[in-house]
This record gives sequence, C-alpha cells and structure tokens, in this order.
Amino acid sequence: MTQILLGQSYYLRFDPKLWEAMQPYPPLGTLYAASWLRQHGYDVALFDAMLAESEEEWAKSLDEHKPRYAIIYEDNFNYLSKMCLLRMREAAFTMIQMAKSRGCVVILCGADATDHFKEYLEHGADYCILGEGEETLLELLNQLEGAALSVSKGRSEAGFESILGLAYQSPVSSLQSEIENRKSKIVNPRRPDITNLDKLPFPAWDLVNVEKYRSLWLKHHGYFSMNMVTTRGCPYHCNWCAKPIWGQRYNSRSPENVVAEMKWLKETFAPDHIWFADDILGLKPKWIEKFSALLVEADAAIPFKCLQRADLVNETTASALAKAGCKTVWLGAESGSQKILNAMDKGDTVGDIYNAARLLKANGIEVGFFLQFGYPGETWDDVQKTLKMVRECSPDDIGISVSYPLPGTKFFEHVKLELGEKQNWVDSEDLAMLYRGPFPSEFYRVLHGRVHYEFRTRKAFRQMSLKWLVNVPRNLLGLLLSERRLRRIISHPGLDRSLFTR
Repeated sequence: MTQILLGQSYYLRFDPKLWEAMQPYPPLGTLYAASWLRQHGYDVALFDAMLAESEEEWAKSLDEHKPRYAIIYEDNFNYLSKMCLLRMREAAFTMIQMAKSRGCVVILCGADATDHFKEYLEHGADYCILGEGEETLLELLNQLEGAALSVSKGRSEAGFESILGLAYQSPVSSLQSEIENRKSKIVNPRRPDITNLDKLPFPAWDLVNVEKYRSLWLKHHGYFSMNMVTTRGCPYHCNWCAKPIWGQRYNSRSPENVVAEMKWLKETFAPDHIWFADDILGLKPKWIEKFSALLVEADAAIPFKCLQRADLVNETTASALAKAGCKTVWLGAESGSQKILNAMDKGDTVGDIYNAARLLKANGIEVGFFLQFGYPGETWDDVQKTLKMVRECSPDDIGISVSYPLPGTKFFEHVKLELGEKQNWVDSEDLAMLYRGPFPSEFYRVLHGRVHYEFRTRKAFRQMSLKWLVNVPRNLLGLLLSERRLRRIISHPGLDRSLFTR
C-alpha cells in the first residue's frame, strides 16, 4: 500500500494534434511535488497520464497502490495545462470520482483548479491548492496525518483555516443545509511563492518510465529530449497571458544549481536534447552568461531549446546561448503589427523581433515564432503585416494560435461579456473564437493552414532539401486554395468593412 499516488490529467492521447506530433514530456511539476514530498518522509508513487490510454489506467493505478491520498497535481510548466482544455478537465473530474469511490482523500493542484476550484470541489475533490503547490501540499498532508492520529486517540480533528493557499468544503451548520446535504466552500488567503528555488530537490525522474519516452522520441524524431525548468513565473504584463500560479512574480534557480541538474541528467540518462520549459530563460542580468560558462567548465552542455523575449536578445546573450549549446530559441513574436503588440501590452516592438531573429541566426541558433491571430482590433492589414514579418525574418519554425481569453487576464475582462457557454477549447486543435473576434472561427482555421502552407513552401526553397521539396506541389495547392477561401470569407456582405483598414 502506497501512502500517496500523484497524477495529472493531461493525456496526450486526448489531444489528436499533439499525439500525432509525438513530442511527449513527463509532467515536470508533478515530479517536483513527488521529490518534495519524499524529501519530507512521504511514500509516493506516480501515475503518468501523458502516455496513458485513458482514465482507466488511473483506476488501475489506484487499485495497485491503494493510496490514502490521491493527488491530481497538474504540470504547471505545461502551457496546455494553463489553457485548461475541456477534454482534460473532464478527465480530471473522472479521476476524482474514481479516487473517491475507492475511499481516497482527493487533492487538486493546478491552473484550472486554481481558477475554478468550486467546480472541482463540487465534483468531489476534498481540497484544492490555489497557486504554487509544494509547501501548501506538505502542510496539508501533515495536518491530515496529524488529524488522523488525533482521531485515533479520541481527540477532535483540527481545522485547516491556517493553511495558506487552500480551498476546501466544510459542512454548513444550519439544519436546512444539513437536510439539503450542502457544504460551504472555504477559501484561505494565498501563500507567498517559494523564492529560494535551489532548496527544492531535483524532479523525481526515477518514478518515470524514461525508456518508454526515449523509445518514442527516437522512433518519431531520431533523438531523445528531456525537460527542465530554471525559473518560475514571468514579470511581464502581456494582457492575454494567464498567471494563476505565480502571478507577476519571477523566481530563478542559480546557474550553479541548474548546471548541477543538467550534468546529473547527462550522466544518468544521456539525453540528446533538453527543453527548457521556462516562460523566459535567464531574465536576470548576466544569468545566461554565467550559466554558459559553468556548463562548459563542467562539461555538462546538452543541445537545448528555450523561450525568450525578443527585446532581451542582444549580441552578448545570443553569443552566450550559442556557447551553452542552444539549438533553438522560440520567440513570442505574436504579431507583425506594432498596433497589435501595443494593444497586447507586449512591451516590445516589431523591430525587436527582427533584430532578435537576426542575432540568433548569426550565432547559429534556430528561431521559432509563436504567432497569435484574432486579437481585438486586428484587421486584414494587420494580418498581412504578420505574414510579411514571417517572410522577411524566415524563422525555422512557427506555432500559430488565436487569442484565447483566460480568467484573471485583462483580455478576459475586456471580452467576457462576449463569451458564450463554451469558454475553453476541447483540445489544442480547436482554434474556435471564444468571443466575437474580428473574423469568424472559420477564417482563423483557414488562416492557420494558409500560413503553414506558405511557410513550408518557402522553407523548402531556402533549404533545397528533398525532405521539404517533395511536398512543394501539395503546399502550393494548399496555399492557393486556402487563400481563395479566405478571400471568400472576407468578401461576405455581412462582414464589417472597417476590418480592412488600419
């Protein structure tokens, strides 16, 4: 019998687009929680939903381990967990019910549980952790274990009012409420974030079936990638970016601590590649330069990809990243229209994007652009500026989404009166406009394909490789057909003609 079973509800199998892409990473946030609890004396097992077929495997894991506590601890470093896809929320509800039916105490932690704790409690969760989880979870478990001991000795169970960052249900005392079997929801104040991240033990990789991940990566991509994080949070104010866990705060591990983990991973698992899942790698002054020097000194370098803001890339950081073994930098470019970047409160310029792409390429680093269409006020002209930026900067890869309103953001408050019953995508390929965007959902789904068709065609001619050239006819045909469909959509007589002007 295992004391604690940790799991998460992001099933790659339930996300067809990303299942096909097959770039799976274990739930890093869950692994941090596991190592933290073990460090404090708890017996922990892991259910890894990433490669599971369905919730039935969670049920089997419950039956195998027979835990007292079932903890659905989402990976807060996975942006898809923050997006709160409906299929994954439904999976979490199912997992709660499975655990409750087996007599477990059920605890939830994650972005969606923080934003919608009432729904999770109503679906049977006993406790929801609001925000960062490790310290709250440890205090809660200590309290629960102490309360169980008190009950066994005939003393009354202690309350949980003093545990910061906790929401839970408590029976309402009135007779009417007891008759109706209702419960009140208690929400304690938020807990301050962990500022000294070096005190956290490395993630519990020994609980992961690493060889299964290795096999899938090698089969589909010819190399094996593992994930790490060096920071928590982001201090910038992009008004569409939800920050339910860390808010505007940004805390960083020391370069020495990160290099020590990277060296351990290299010696223990020999990955070919690392994905740094930070919102921003190396924001602190001179962090990247020191990290780079220490990596070289320790012979710990592994090729990696990371995220950066365009306005943080200069000649010094680009050079340091290259020396550290950086293979790819993804930039949150979003739009080629300065008007849209300003409306988003991005805090950088289109010129910064061009400059960052140039500097990174000059240092032999591949560049990826995250692009976002459909922000309020975006016109056809703004869309064309984004396409122009992609053509002229020639990134090595692109990722496209449409503006997605999430609770707690300025953007959400701006459009919430336009939101219908559906307020989350079912999966990452949904691309539905959840509010009254500049153009209808069909426009953005067609635009998504049109941008990729042109991108692939241009990349084929730049690289002149057989891998890309064989698909040129199909991509050209797709480009022509999707452009025609876009023109047909925007020529609809009911469309606002002001969308075609600045």
